[in-house]
Amino acid sequence: MAAGDIPNSTAQTLQAARESLDEGLFPLEFFHDEGLHDLEMERIFAQSWVFIGHESEIPEPGDYAQRYIGDDTFIFVRDESGEINLLFDSCRHRGTEVCRAEQGNTSHFRCPYHGWTYKNNGEAAGIPQKSKAFKDLDREEYGLAHVPRLETYEGLVFASLAEEGPSLDEWLGDFKWYFDVHMKLPEGGMEVIGEPHRWVVDANWKTIADNFNGDSYHTAWAHGSVVDLELGGEETVGHAGTGESLDRHIHCDGHTTSMRGFEGEDVFLTYPDEIVEDLFTKDDLSEGQWELAKQALSFTGAIFPNFGFLHFGDTTDDPEKDVAPFFTIRKWRPIGPDQMELWSWGLAPKNAPEAFKQRMYKMYTSNFGPTGNFEQDDVPIWKSITEAADGQFAQSQNLQLNYQMGLEWMSEMDIDDEWLGPGFAYTENLEEGGMRLFHEQWYEMLAGNDRTDATGSPINVTEDR
Repeated sequence: MAAGDIPNSTAQTLQAARESLDEGLFPLEFFHDEGLHDLEMERIFAQSWVFIGHESEIPEPGDYAQRYIGDDTFIFVRDESGEINLLFDSCRHRGTEVCRAEQGNTSHFRCPYHGWTYKNNGEAAGIPQKSKAFKDLDREEYGLAHVPRLETYEGLVFASLAEEGPSLDEWLGDFKWYFDVHMKLPEGGMEVIGEPHRWVVDANWKTIADNFNGDSYHTAWAHGSVVDLELGGEETVGHAGTGESLDRHIHCDGHTTSMRGFEGEDVFLTYPDEIVEDLFTKDDLSEGQWELAKQALSFTGAIFPNFGFLHFGDTTDDPEKDVAPFFTIRKWRPIGPDQMELWSWGLAPKNAPEAFKQRMYKMYTSNFGPTGNFEQDDVPIWKSITEAADGQFAQSQNLQLNYQMGLEWMSEMDIDDEWLGPGFAYTENLEEGGMRLFHEQWYEMLAGNDRTDATGSPINVTEDR
């Protein structure tokens, strides 16, 4: 759909919202809008790189799992040659889904309707009574449809429904520098532990995008119980802009990450000394990346549009136990203007002892699993935002939400000129630039423009910086 194909009223509403965003404002009603949801499916999720899963989830030929992009169902499968495929789950005869389980191992998928059968690389292998019923049909033209583009970064598999557009490498840009700190720090990299959790939340997907794009302001209020229960330290979930920690919000090529740490100290996300000494390596990291990992206590971040990650230390699942790190990645899949399906994976260093992997997994589930301490704090809040956005009042009154923290007339905020990595970093975490950046890109794609048309820069930074 071209930019001119949307109704004029919608285009005007979006343009007004984009202009108000320069003032740090965003309409509440946009967190519950049926028309915008349909437009998001078409112009964001059908055009972006969307996370599918990790290679370690399907390690053997024939391993498969069902995965989703927007409203479409796909088969994430490793074929007999070891190649990873993403196949549209629809028989080429009558369109029936051919994958009958959430996950498993198989050499073929057979349609339950008429028995058409496909190899796990998508090729059509068997058509009942072909010699009589379909004697001139070319099997090569009727295999399962492959997703137009499929690429992998450090074991993370992404797909795009768009035939053309930026490569995954271009989409991630220099933000890979930051994600490499997580994926390349341990020798052998990271792997997924267990199966992904998934659950439905009655909230608009943009509420969690806001949260992961740099909301350090909410932690002390929403997650204060973590400190009260002695499950985490003040520096982990305490008030933003206070304490002795090094707090930075980083924006890079349209993506964001927040970091807390201690300058000049060997923290390494509170991984045990034996893991740091035996597994952590500088081999695949720059000096700046190594220094960032060494100082870090926690990271939160987001890759546009719907991929998030948390790599935390200084928390525990029991006050009687030592603190331990956890690493989780997740995506939020919109299934309506007022619902999303959360997918969440726990990761650990591939070469770590099994007991430590299980400790990390327990830490992940107790904090950010479906019933995790942090998760239970956040979900009701996201739901209540969506409920407030529904109905007539938010629209009739044109209620604008405030995203002004960090703007030059509202906050005292500087850019760290000595920052170790690409992009730019605010000197404090009391700012909302990452959220404004997310909504800028959201607007540009809905308007039919390139997401890189979003400025990606704070208003109080000069153009020649």
